[in-house]
Amino acid sequence: MKTRFLGRTGMKVSELCLGTANFGAKGVYEASGRIEQKEADKIISTALDSGIIFFNTAERYSYGIAEEVFGRALGKRRHEAIIITKISPARYPGPNDGGLSRKHIIEGCEASLKRLRTEYIDIYQNHEYDPNTPLEVFLRAMDDLVRQGKVRYIGCSNFTGWQLMKSLSISDRNGWERFSTLEMRYSLCSRTIENEHVPICLDQGLALLPWSPLHGGYLTGKYKRELPMPEGARFSDFNDKFMEVVPEKLFKIIEKLDEIAGDNDRTVSQVALNYLIQKPAVTSLIIGVRNSDQLKENIKAVEWQMTQEEIEALDRVSQPQMEYPYFVFDPELDKYVRI
Repeated sequence: MKTRFLGRTGMKVSELCLGTANFGAKGVYEASGRIEQKEADKIISTALDSGIIFFNTAERYSYGIAEEVFGRALGKRRHEAIIITKISPARYPGPNDGGLSRKHIIEGCEASLKRLRTEYIDIYQNHEYDPNTPLEVFLRAMDDLVRQGKVRYIGCSNFTGWQLMKSLSISDRNGWERFSTLEMRYSLCSRTIENEHVPICLDQGLALLPWSPLHGGYLTGKYKRELPMPEGARFSDFNDKFMEVVPEKLFKIIEKLDEIAGDNDRTVSQVALNYLIQKPAVTSLIIGVRNSDQLKENIKAVEWQMTQEEIEALDRVSQPQMEYPYFVFDPELDKYVRI
């Protein structure tokens, strides 16, 4: 397993990062298949033995159960792992059991440390923007955790471009710890972050960590034009609001993935992941699995490299809709120009 530098931290991580949202999953997180402790132990052991040293979890995942299961699975191999966990703006069950207030950040960090059975968190991220808490409050509390040694680096997830740049500006102005990572949805079916987030990461030295690089399973190859909707799959139609797709565009992407997979003796999933790991600013792909065998198959995705011609073919078939002001029409050139 190859490693890459994590932004400007000087720390290296594996090209694949194992997500744990379905560890002991309850509620919405069961959609990806609930993994109980015994299987989690096997998955974590397989991951570490294969060179995956990067892991992603969150206090929100089944209200801390995922952190607990992951912490037990990691056990004495904690020193081998780089761990991300996230603080949640969702306020449940109490009015202050969530949010990015100083109160919840400090209490949430302590709770995550206990569940993970560790003395420190490698990367502590927000799960989403909290419109009810000023960024200054959030960032100062995160900086304090770094100074106390409970957190090594900080990052953010699901921020807009302006929220990200404002945060970096506040940290720089006050001499506080600045974000080192950005976790965002990114896949062949979801490329809108290329407009602002990717350029920001390149300019500011942030590590981009795509979540759901297979777009919730749509890019695994089981959704095809000539086939009925697969039984037992996460989505029963194409109307999911969380993982939206345009069916005709999805089918064209799958057909191109299938063609490239056949030419390289790979699976559709492996091609989709290989495409994304080669995109600018991307450091590590956050993948979710149902069992250790599926993990082994995903690991093969970064053991080869598709050609530039194949990447460009996938770029064309997955091209996002052109939107102003990222593209403007230049009447003198009589064409749209990317800014």
